[in-house]
Amino acid sequence: MISNRQLSIQKINKCRLVCKEYPLLVGMAQLLQSESGTTDPRILRSRRMLMDSLAKLLIKKEFDDISVQEIADEATLNRATFYLHYPDKNALLHAMTESRFRDLIERRAITFTDCSGALRAIALGICDYLVETTGCPSQLARISLEGSIIPVVEDMFREGLALHGVAPGADTALLATTAAWAVFGAARGWFQSSNRIPAEEMAARIETMVSPVLFRASQ
Repeated sequence: MISNRQLSIQKINKCRLVCKEYPLLVGMAQLLQSESGTTDPRILRSRRMLMDSLAKLLIKKEFDDISVQEIADEATLNRATFYLHYPDKNALLHAMTESRFRDLIERRAITFTDCSGALRAIALGICDYLVETTGCPSQLARISLEGSIIPVVEDMFREGLALHGVAPGADTALLATTAAWAVFGAARGWFQSSNRIPAEEMAARIETMVSPVLFRASQ
């Protein structure tokens, strides 16, 4: 007879084998709830500690030279705890940059539920966030951030369009995606320019450019 303990060990070993052979299949969403979905204070605290740890290490060394063990040690957590929250350090980096952008949006109370000035506020938020990445830590300025910003903006546009309604036959998801990429692309181009105009002026230009895409399809 096989004891319950032996069965448990077999399940753990089987899980380890699957994780080793198919690491991309074991995503963060399968391990725990999404970053924005959980409200458990213990989970949020551990994730915040890991993000803070990575931010501190990025000041000292290149991202490619940072190990998961170093991140866990800096956060005073063990390696196993890290993997309960993130499949690898790239997922943590993505979560950290997305969290910082969400924090900025929340601090400014930006939503797309009120269309008056909302698009300009979102564009200005992206411009300001890109500028902030040059100092906290500076390596973030060299890291691709579209994966952290565009999904957040897409969700805002999608929720706003669903609230206000779109013309019959219009694809809400496609509209939100197109507008989010347009806003981010314009803001990134501005950020990378050597002769930047003021962020407020750029945000106004982005609003003028993207408004027809969004509001022409609105009811």
